[in-house]
Amino acid sequence: MLLRDLATRLECRLEGDDTLDITGIAGIEEAGPGQLTFFANPRLKALLAASRASAIILGDDPPPVPPPAQAALLRSRNPYYTFARALEIFHPAVRPAPGIHPTAIVDPTAVLGPDVHVGPYAVIDAEAQIGARAIIHAHVTIGARARIGDDCLFHTRVAIREGVILGHRIVVQNGAVIGADGFGFAKGPDGHHYKIPQVGTVIIEDDVEIGANTTIDRASIGATRVRSGTKIDNLVQIAHSVLVGHDVLLAAQVGIAGSSVIEDQAMLGGQVGITGHVTVGKGAALAAQSGVTGNVRPGSFLSGYPAIDNLAWRKASVVFERLPEMRKQLLRLEERLASIVKALNLED
Repeated sequence: MLLRDLATRLECRLEGDDTLDITGIAGIEEAGPGQLTFFANPRLKALLAASRASAIILGDDPPPVPPPAQAALLRSRNPYYTFARALEIFHPAVRPAPGIHPTAIVDPTAVLGPDVHVGPYAVIDAEAQIGARAIIHAHVTIGARARIGDDCLFHTRVAIREGVILGHRIVVQNGAVIGADGFGFAKGPDGHHYKIPQVGTVIIEDDVEIGANTTIDRASIGATRVRSGTKIDNLVQIAHSVLVGHDVLLAAQVGIAGSSVIEDQAMLGGQVGITGHVTVGKGAALAAQSGVTGNVRPGSFLSGYPAIDNLAWRKASVVFERLPEMRKQLLRLEERLASIVKALNLED
């Protein structure tokens, strides 16, 4: 593709030879002649200076080092986003042909929209509704009365349980389970744990992506809900009756206990743990492995366990490794003080 055509499609300002033929796209360290790359992280300035790419996506501001002389530049207000769009151009998604594989089992009462693909050994249960152009890969199971919107993509071995409601353009990666029973038990008079029926559902709104082996549990009553635009990484656990807001980011191994609320645009790093019945405010950020035991103010940035202000945690973490030596120093000071008090006959 000619660079000038690519610049037009990506809505970038072009600096350099617009007749360059761009044949592919690669990271800044691997890109070579004929390839496009991008630069957005100032810490990688050495890689920018040494890049052999024919064209580089850059921000509008001057880079920290001069780009290589041979490279044309595509100026973008958001280089990372532009790079993502370029990847779509050079690596368009491969869509399987519509139709139902002979080994798939589709209940006669299920309703499938036009141009749906159902892969080998998939199972679609009674009264399920599947929207137009959905792609259901091998071994996916969709439970009775589940409702799936248009243009959804389910990778192999996804399980959508009975009565779950999914919106449009949802992507679910391999092995995720949507709508399993919430973890609810009541202790009976004999001390045994009695299962609380989980009769609610899960509602996933439009444009949500759910990572591999993630689990989102149904509510005991009502609904567990994930609002539109949220992106969920692999191995995340969302418990019953949780509300996850719009455009939230949940990194791998996040665990959210029951009835908690994660408000819009919050960002939770890997292995963050959220206790039950708390609210994480709008736009809050939680560093990896933070443990949240109480409500989090909107816009705050917390770290550690229990999670505290990130700056305070960073200061405290510097002291942690010195605590054993500081304890020894304190004991020595106490001994010296005791000897001085004794020598001066100042004891009570």
